[in-house]
Amino acid sequence: MPQPDRKPSPEQLIRNWNELLQELRVMQTGIQILTGFLLTVPFSARFEDLAQYQRILYLGVLVAAVLTTCVIVAPVAFHRMLFRQRKREWLVRMANLCARLGLTGFAVVSASVMLLVFDVVVGQTPAWIAAASVALVFAALWFGVPRLGRRK
Repeated sequence: MPQPDRKPSPEQLIRNWNELLQELRVMQTGIQILTGFLLTVPFSARFEDLAQYQRILYLGVLVAAVLTTCVIVAPVAFHRMLFRQRKREWLVRMANLCARLGLTGFAVVSASVMLLVFDVVVGQTPAWIAAASVALVFAALWFGVPRLGRRK
C-alpha cells in the first residue's frame, strides 16, 4: 500500500485495485460455496433433530456467511456506483477495508461451521476444540506467517 505521507500515483492505484479484486474473487468463491451449503442444511432430514442451541448457532453462522458475502461483493457495487468519477483512491481504501472484513468474516464462519458440525457429530467438547483449532490455524497463517516474512 502507498506511504501515508504521499499520494499514490494513478498507476499504483490501478495496480492496487486489480490486486484487491483478485483477492476478493478468491474469497468470494469460498464464501459463496459455504453459504450455498448452509442454505441446504434446513432441508436435510436430520435438521429436525438439532437441539435449540444448535439451530440458533446455525442461524448465526448463516447470517455471518451472508453478511461476509455482502462485504466481499461490496467493492463491485462501489465501483459501479462511482464509475468514471475519479474516486479510485477511495475505492482502493474501501476495497481494502472490505477485504479485511471479509477475511475476518470468512475465518469466523469457517470456525463456526466446524463448531456446528462437530457438535452435531461428536459433541460439544470436541466441537469447541475443533473450532478453536481452526481459528488458531487461520490466525497463524494470516498473521504469524506474514510477520515471519517481514523479518526476513
